[in-house]
Amino acid sequence: MTSVPANTPTGAGFQNPDFPNHFGPNDARVIIYGYTPSFALCIVAIVLFAISFGLHLFQLIRYRVCFFTPLALACFLETIGYTFRSLSSKQNPYSIIWFVVQYFLIVVSPVFISASIYVCINRLIPWAKSVGYTLDQWHLRPKLILWGFVTVDIVTTIMQITGAALIGKSQSDRKDPTTGNNILLAGLVIQSFSFTIFLAVWTLFRIALGSDSALKPMVRSKDQFILALAVANVLVYLRTIFRLAETAEGVFGTISTNETLFGCLEFTPVAIAVWILAAWHPGRWLPKIIDETKGTSPSATLENGSAEEK
Repeated sequence: MTSVPANTPTGAGFQNPDFPNHFGPNDARVIIYGYTPSFALCIVAIVLFAISFGLHLFQLIRYRVCFFTPLALACFLETIGYTFRSLSSKQNPYSIIWFVVQYFLIVVSPVFISASIYVCINRLIPWAKSVGYTLDQWHLRPKLILWGFVTVDIVTTIMQITGAALIGKSQSDRKDPTTGNNILLAGLVIQSFSFTIFLAVWTLFRIALGSDSALKPMVRSKDQFILALAVANVLVYLRTIFRLAETAEGVFGTISTNETLFGCLEFTPVAIAVWILAAWHPGRWLPKIIDETKGTSPSATLENGSAEEK
């Protein structure tokens, strides 16, 4: 067996005696996770996300709503991410490539869930106006909400990808990963702030819907869908705050090296969110909502939503 370099950390979770490090060309000196990933967690995640991907893809085709492709894509990326994580668990937890790939996919996937939620409120606001709600005083502009938050997500995702890549390269080169971590942290800070604003916008929208007692029966029939979106919103936000706290603490911090926290605050919220959106899929609800007021076919209405963003 290859001898361990003198400067290799030996703290708890950095090395696993069941996986001696052979210091291959793509191996880190230590287990970057801070622990050996749980294979059981990986399998559960792969099964849940793979099934949810099938459900979202089926509904995407059935309801012909290409706007919600990001939902299916998020589930697919999560499935691949946890597959690479399982390779770390069973074959080589020191592999930098497997760590970077799983980290990148699991970090980026929830952005696509958020994008789908942005589309939903972009469709709900015109519906609310068409059935009699006066939302002008709330300054809720569908087009601005959609493209404003999507733009922020694109920029912050690029920052997170860049940061994650630099962290991986630093680990590969045996260098300090602080620069990459700071870039990743900046992306998460901006994303968290943006999502906080979005939750405030969503709250204003829901308050506005409850402000007119005469129109409450119209809202009541859609409350299931609106509540499902709200819960998915909060779950994705919870996960984002967890990632922010983890990154702020730095590589090998207490949070990043605790897989229980990862399972509870990364895997669980995202898994529940995608299953909620599978059960209350926008493809089933939004065509009905818009069709009530436009008198057009559901698929045509969704594909030509620009007229409703005025």
